[in-house]
Amino acid sequence: MSVHLIHPLIQLRIRPQFRAISTAKPLTPYPRIHNSQSTKNQQQELNLSVLRFTFGIPGFDESYLPRWIGYGFGSLLLLNHFLGSNSATSPSQLRTEALGLSLAAFSIALPFFGRFLKGATQLDIADVPEGSEQIFLLSDSDTKKEDLAWASYVLLRNTKATAVLISIQGELCVRGYWNTPENLSKAQVIDWFKREIENIGLTDLKDTLYFPQTTEFGLWGMLPRGTRSLMVEPVLQAREQSANEMETEGFVLLASSSGYAYSDKDRAWIRAIANKFGGL
Repeated sequence: MSVHLIHPLIQLRIRPQFRAISTAKPLTPYPRIHNSQSTKNQQQELNLSVLRFTFGIPGFDESYLPRWIGYGFGSLLLLNHFLGSNSATSPSQLRTEALGLSLAAFSIALPFFGRFLKGATQLDIADVPEGSEQIFLLSDSDTKKEDLAWASYVLLRNTKATAVLISIQGELCVRGYWNTPENLSKAQVIDWFKREIENIGLTDLKDTLYFPQTTEFGLWGMLPRGTRSLMVEPVLQAREQSANEMETEGFVLLASSSGYAYSDKDRAWIRAIANKFGGL
């Protein structure tokens, strides 16, 4: 696994003891299309990609959905057996009901077995950084609010991230557990994040940054205390003048209090979310 090389024009304040894993892959550039219908289709695609991963029902854990399906169909089979017919049950019906109950039992047990699968560990309250405050801030932009809110929600919901920051063309969405300066208004907190981003140099990021294991939270000043894994995925788009050159539209940042928080599949999915914003 190679060490990430920072572009010489990007001045990132990174301490030498942290190793960043490069996950950058060749990108196929596409020309920017100025078309309202195309922009509408991209927004619909982003919303559909969100719906694939969550129902968005507050308090409902989708990982237990197979268990509830198993309970439902198992109960229907039992009710049909005892109440559905007064005549003697045929051997073929008994075999069918036994098979259905076996499938229902498997569905009920599936969430339990899923806990032992690689990358299936869910974030619990113990992983929340101590002393952090849960916030949800959006820049005053009517054009991107919906997409930023949905994307930040599913990133927190479907990964081990405890904090998410999305910056697209200067518009910010900050969500999760952060340590922000006290006694600041919403607008002042957003301005504070923008200054930190400028100081770090993330506005010109071209390649993916992934720090799977850190020992301190002081990698960058704005990160939440207790951060142990960090991923920053740039949002790239083809330049208008040249389809072979890419320009940075923003980035997606995820911080976690767990080491090695993002698997290869997680990073590929996060990259797909970022590409939706860039139109790739």
